Amino acid sequence: MQDFGDILNNQVLVVALVACLLTQAAKLVIELIRHRKINFRVLVETGGMPSSHSALVTALAAGVGLTDGWASTEFAIATILAFIVMYDAAGVRQAAGKQARILNQIIDEFFQGEHQFTEDRLKELLGHTPFQVIVGSILGVAISVVGQWWFSGRWVTMGGLS
Repeated sequence: MQDFGDILNNQVLVVALVACLLTQAAKLVIELIRHRKINFRVLVETGGMPSSHSALVTALAAGVGLTDGWASTEFAIATILAFIVMYDAAGVRQAAGKQARILNQIIDEFFQGEHQFTEDRLKELLGHTPFQVIVGSILGVAISVVGQWWFSGRWVTMGGLS
């Protein structure tokens, strides 16, 4: 049971998860502003503004840099992981979403009339635009800096905790 307590005391992990949750909650607020209605579905869907994946991995990388040092191997690993996740979110998953949109359009046009298509529509909002990834990344770093300050009670500088 002590191992679980150790996990909760890992401030880098906790701050990264908080960054993810806060950016996911921000999607709810943005959806409310844009469409003037609450859509709780955005809390569990992929895609949208801002990218919570980007916030998670940049908060993780910034937290590692702030606690272990900017020259540490751990920071290098977290940074490379962050770039891979953000590239995937804005590149591969965005392209898959565009393909799904086109396939759904083909199915709609082809099966007009008496033909029946029994499969569900493909999910179109899979990835993020580069802007959504950048905003998520900025939020992730900002939340990490504030979170590290909150946990340590000391202000964080770019050189580490002071």
